[in-house]
Amino acid sequence: MRISRAAFALAIAALMTVAGCSTQVAGTATRDPNQPPLTVSEDGYGIVAGFDDAPTRIEIFTEPQCSHCADLQKDFGDQFAYYIGVGALKITYRPMTFLDTAGDYSKHVSNALFLVAEGDATGTQFQRFIEELYGHQQRTKGGPGPTDDEMADMAKAAGMSDTVADRIAEGGSAVDVKDMDDSNFEYLYEIDPLETGTPTVFDPENNEKLDIFDNDWLTKLMQA
Repeated sequence: MRISRAAFALAIAALMTVAGCSTQVAGTATRDPNQPPLTVSEDGYGIVAGFDDAPTRIEIFTEPQCSHCADLQKDFGDQFAYYIGVGALKITYRPMTFLDTAGDYSKHVSNALFLVAEGDATGTQFQRFIEELYGHQQRTKGGPGPTDDEMADMAKAAGMSDTVADRIAEGGSAVDVKDMDDSNFEYLYEIDPLETGTPTVFDPENNEKLDIFDNDWLTKLMQA
């Protein structure tokens, strides 16, 4: 159930007040509870950025080599980060790899996204990382894609800790990308069996595929 605008404004003010200062302590790094969390979805194939009680939720089906996905991040990425940060929006990113026709570009990047989700990054930092990845997208389909070290540098540019960056640089496995792709495609097919391309943005609360070709789609969604 959505909270009222007045109540939400008060919640934002309280959040900003609490999050204004921090204390550095020794020990293992943990997520700041005042910052939007980053988790893996219950089905294991999505990365969730944002507070559980965010009044608006969307799912974004995205392909790391998709130029239209890069355009979505260029046009709306800053707004995504803002709304995630103030607790207004929770985004579940669902990576897909159908453009890997002659290499493992998308599989490699998708795995890195789940490596980040297992670390201490915040939801806002993850959104910034997505923007970095798509802002440095290699346009040649089937190309090698960014290296682990390059993605680690992007993670640092997004404000993530050295611990998260090191996880990416080490290049370990965080998800079965084939199962991920199969599962997310099935989900996308249920949403729209005729147009299963990316990016697709889905509103699960209203069971609605959003018209992202409307320049004001996000504003309208957040004001609904």
